[in-house]
Amino acid sequence: MEGAPIVVHPPLGTGGRRVTARDQILGLAHSDAAVVEFLRRAGLEDAEQLLDDPAWVKWRGGRAHHYEAA
Repeated sequence: MEGAPIVVHPPLGTGGRRVTARDQILGLAHSDAAVVEFLRRAGLEDAEQLLDDPAWVKWRGGRAHHYEAA
């Protein structure tokens, strides 16, 4: 695996973070619960346990689990 297949992008100026899986946009998350739901819809049933696993999820820009505008 080249890198984490799931990317939580930097917070937007209006708040929220774009979430992608292998360059496919899953949605705009405003909370960890939203990220988990996007991942479940993508077929990852144990999504809660993946959020802090760098092999699965890359948090770009800002702090992990932080969704407010920078």
